[in-house]
Amino acid sequence: MRGPISTLATLRRSVCLRQRFSEASLKCPLMLELTSENALDYLRQRGWIGLGPARVEPLGWGVSNAVLRVETPERTFVLKQSRPQLRTRDAWFSDINRVYREQEVMRMLYPLLPPVTVPEVLFTDRENYVFAMSQAPAESRVWKETLLAGQVDLAIGERAGMILGRMHESTARDTTLVEPFRDHTVFDQLRIDPFYRRIQERRPEVAVAVQPIIDRMVSLKEALCHGDYSPKNILTHDQGFTLVDYETAHFGDPTMDLGFFLSHLILKAVKHHTIRRQYLDLTRAFGEAYVREVSFRPVEELRARGIEHFAVCALARIDGTSPVDYLPEEPKREAVRRLARRVLWEPPGRWEDVVQLCDAELANLE
Repeated sequence: MRGPISTLATLRRSVCLRQRFSEASLKCPLMLELTSENALDYLRQRGWIGLGPARVEPLGWGVSNAVLRVETPERTFVLKQSRPQLRTRDAWFSDINRVYREQEVMRMLYPLLPPVTVPEVLFTDRENYVFAMSQAPAESRVWKETLLAGQVDLAIGERAGMILGRMHESTARDTTLVEPFRDHTVFDQLRIDPFYRRIQERRPEVAVAVQPIIDRMVSLKEALCHGDYSPKNILTHDQGFTLVDYETAHFGDPTMDLGFFLSHLILKAVKHHTIRRQYLDLTRAFGEAYVREVSFRPVEELRARGIEHFAVCALARIDGTSPVDYLPEEPKREAVRRLARRVLWEPPGRWEDVVQLCDAELANLE
């Protein structure tokens, strides 16, 4: 483990790199920025839709892209275009070439996972950093919204564990599938820097504990890491769910996905602390389904690494670049900080230990 001086030097280097990247990001290539007003003309000029009636509706997916739903008499599909600057409180920039990675990962995963799980890529425009994909079933709901509404469905949690497990197992067993995705520049810009390094800066008491986790992420090449596996990217419907947003996916440390996903469920438990045990059971259902699918590494090792990521990601959604907006109450935010610090300083060996710590911490909010 690195000492405080080494960790401080690393943080200073990361700040300088971030400043240089922010300036470079503003000098993006010329492209047609799609809006609800110009999208139909754009599509007709390229022959992707006809001259008949059509309508465009903006979708509220995330902070890093323009996402538009296009409806024609023949079909409905989704347009997505990268943006260099993200819509967050703090300045946050990313390489717009990430849209190319997203298409490539979707095409790779499409035949590996159950039908409707991965949208089909329909057409692409690399010059304007745009691609079109099939729409999820019409009755789909964003899982994050139902969780925030206090509705917990263990079957969805179980399916989320199964899908993630298959994604990790299939790509760990055949790494030729993910060799093209070795570069993790965008993952660094959108996850390591604004989540992990930013927490080192803003919560210096955990900086030393976080550094080995970062070191492992940037060096390990084990399986596909989705990098944004969370309820906001899961659209639930009668056929299961559709998973969207693959721009941070790369060949790397898959256990980041475990910790990232679990942090989102625990944060919902904090919001609804009076029914927290429903959300804690949801984490159990997810974890049990995941381990039934994987054998590429010992389950105990995967869990332990995932727990470390959980702690950092939970802290990052309180004090990082992109904090959640549904925990404005300081007692709840401080409860997350106490839980995450304890896990980082004294890492539990089992997820059940984390569940018990969380249950006890949230009991103090009653």
